[in-house]
Amino acid sequence: MKNLNTIYFLPLLISAAIFTGACSSVNSESKNSSVQTTTVDSANDTDSADINAALKTIEKMPESPDGYAILAVAYIKKARQTGDFALNSKAETAVKKALEIDPNNAIARKLEASLHLTLHRFSEGLEAGTKLTKDFPADAFGYGVLTDANAELGNYPQAVEAAQKMVDLKPNSSSYARVAHLRSLHGDTQGAIEMFKTAAKTTDPTDKEAQSWCLVQLGDEYWKYGKFVEAEKTYDEALQNFPNYYLALAAKGKVRASQNDLDGAIKILTDANNRIPNVETAILLGDIYTKQGNAEKAKEQYDLVEIIEQKIGVSNDQKRLALLWADQNIKLDEALTITKRESELRKDIFTTDALAWTLYKKGQLPEAKTAITNALKLKSNDARILFHAGMIEKDLGNRAEAKKLLEQALKLNPAFDLLQAETAKKVLAELS
Repeated sequence: MKNLNTIYFLPLLISAAIFTGACSSVNSESKNSSVQTTTVDSANDTDSADINAALKTIEKMPESPDGYAILAVAYIKKARQTGDFALNSKAETAVKKALEIDPNNAIARKLEASLHLTLHRFSEGLEAGTKLTKDFPADAFGYGVLTDANAELGNYPQAVEAAQKMVDLKPNSSSYARVAHLRSLHGDTQGAIEMFKTAAKTTDPTDKEAQSWCLVQLGDEYWKYGKFVEAEKTYDEALQNFPNYYLALAAKGKVRASQNDLDGAIKILTDANNRIPNVETAILLGDIYTKQGNAEKAKEQYDLVEIIEQKIGVSNDQKRLALLWADQNIKLDEALTITKRESELRKDIFTTDALAWTLYKKGQLPEAKTAITNALKLKSNDARILFHAGMIEKDLGNRAEAKKLLEQALKLNPAFDLLQAETAKKVLAELS
């Protein structure tokens, strides 16, 4: 007979640990600096009370899937709190064991679907989410998986449909965060801000990380539109709620750099990177050092980006590395190879934008124009995409359109990228 306390406890654990608001933001994704082992019962895991408790449950009930599901949730929760991305691999090992014992275990299937998204296996996530909604049509969880997977694959109408179904079934923080993300993608900034606020307010008050995650997303929405003061206040609230939260630290460093406090940004970003090396943080540190004329330190950070992405990061999502190379006019063939490969797998606006930018840098202007047109289709008001579109139009000889797009980018966020924003200003001055 199964332990009833375990059965009732599992859904609560999942609710607390798997707060997958929107995989593509920015975010939401962090890549750690060292590869960890993927065994289920490492002695090093006993420093976590939840993990230790799960291991004891497995010891008591080795033939039950429940202990392995609890262990997987504990790993996922710890990965979210610390940014140690490799813990998700340990979680997946535990989930596989649970499904070996019981292939139809609903909790393990939900965890498997979530991990597909976390590890950027979006097609597999879409398949798993579809099966979950078929088998459990009244359970909102599966529709959350469908929302995330479809959004990452560029199936935006289907993502909106799934999010609406999720909210109808269970209006809570997790569904509100998904709605906020989709509103942001469609350029509804006020709607996104209000919904991220609602998501933060309705999060389980005992789950400090989930609440701070919502606040970081809210701050990012402010930053996206150049509202730097509001953004920093929101990041500070996230840090007060969950001290030293790596995502909030990195975001606060970004907003300090946006306000030209470069020394302050270096201090915060270095602290964040020392905790959890992250691609965006390393790139920004490299850009700051470049702006300060410190080529040696800049190179150290850019080299770190390659280590994180190529050696440790998610192997099927390296478009940020491709964008960096394109920005720097280096390794353009490799950059284009990456974006072409990824664009074959997913058609979201950010992957399509990366493809457009690498095509542009290779001088393939008609193809770049086609790609950037697709990237602009949601009218998401993303300054980087608008900048790329403006540069492509300039080289195509469409000066008026280029001027309009570059003005839009800088009006939205005059510091959308520490170095590329300066390029935008120079080109705009030339066009004027």
